[in-house]
Amino acid sequence: MNGKSFLILALNYFMNLPETTRKRVVIIGAGFAGISLAKKLRRLPVQVVVIDKHNYHTFQPLLYQVSTGGLEPDSIAYPIRKILNRLHNFYFRLATVAKIDPEFKEVHTDIGKISYDYLVIATGTKTNYFGNTEIQENAMSMKSVPQALNIRSLMLQNFELADNCQDLEERKALLNFCIIGAGPTGVELAGAFAELKKHVFPKDYRHLNIDEMEIHLFEGADVVLPPMSAKASAKARKFLEAFGVRLHLNTIVKGYDGDLVKMDSGEEIRTRNFIWTAGVTGAAVEGVNSDALIKRVNRYKVDRYNQIVGRPNIFAIGDIAYMETEAYPKGHPQMAQPAIQQGELLAMNLNSLLKGLSMKPFLYRNKGNMATIGRNKAVVDLPGIEFGGFFAWFIWMFIHLMSLVGFRNRVVVFFNWVYNYINYDKAARLIVRPFKTSI
Repeated sequence: MNGKSFLILALNYFMNLPETTRKRVVIIGAGFAGISLAKKLRRLPVQVVVIDKHNYHTFQPLLYQVSTGGLEPDSIAYPIRKILNRLHNFYFRLATVAKIDPEFKEVHTDIGKISYDYLVIATGTKTNYFGNTEIQENAMSMKSVPQALNIRSLMLQNFELADNCQDLEERKALLNFCIIGAGPTGVELAGAFAELKKHVFPKDYRHLNIDEMEIHLFEGADVVLPPMSAKASAKARKFLEAFGVRLHLNTIVKGYDGDLVKMDSGEEIRTRNFIWTAGVTGAAVEGVNSDALIKRVNRYKVDRYNQIVGRPNIFAIGDIAYMETEAYPKGHPQMAQPAIQQGELLAMNLNSLLKGLSMKPFLYRNKGNMATIGRNKAVVDLPGIEFGGFFAWFIWMFIHLMSLVGFRNRVVVFFNWVYNYINYDKAARLIVRPFKTSI
């Protein structure tokens, strides 16, 4: 039986879940929004079912440290069942959602169907290649733990090849790192590579000329960190240039064939390390009425209560939700804080619905933005204040450490950071799962 036949067969039966007289809340996605909501449903008289294609929650802001050998993946991932094990009314299903059937109030997955009373879509985002199939086929992206491990393996594999390469041009291609997109992810990744070049690789590869390693950061705008303040952007640029990162601003990357990076200026750069962080698009699910989907961003249009337009029993929260307000006419920023806050409020509103009370509209409390550029260097935008440098770096570390799920993860990450800081080292430089390119 092929995969398509199995999927068709699977969709014809219901999941193995107990019958209940309680209302069933189905949450698709266990990112920041989905987990935030599920945890707050602990005392509500509902049956909670979480569906995700992974059995763990990923702390995405630290994925770049996995890809550059600073942390192991189990430091930033946590089992979903363990996070929610205090919910006695909770069920988890490891599944991929195929479509939603709003008329019958069912979710179809590759392991069967499930009915719902309230459905919450918290699927987040996926990488946006803006229709460029050549880049999509050849680029590395960093939206999940497996992808971060692929980048780590490719980086180390290419250094091993470079150490045994006699051809100068080929060696430079192996040691060139091109990062497309100078948002927080791209900036943090560039800074981490720069730290490796300065502190780690000269000791590991003593017979290589490490100066041949180049880090290129491309951005279509004229600044790095476009979402942040002008002051933060200027400081970040200064830090990156001090680290030796080569900035290509006002530059559009038009293609990458696995060897050549092609720019709109006509210039080309050879590289075997091409990482795409230039944008995301909503991970929408088939089946919800098309007029509720804002196609240019692939996000669901929701009202102030996170209800999808035209579907009062279907909600969208987090990055997949597009809520227009006076303060945010183009929707809220696709970051952790709006997702967490929407999840928490929706739990309160579901409780109100069960009691026949009015729901409370969502009001985003902006707690600021931040990005780290490397050792002792970060920028922070808080309401009313902007700063950078060592203190910003310390604040960045503290906030991210305390935001991790699980005491063990906080301890492991803390000791890893202390070790890395004292020894100028990144210990997780292991090719445990070799990455095979199609080139």
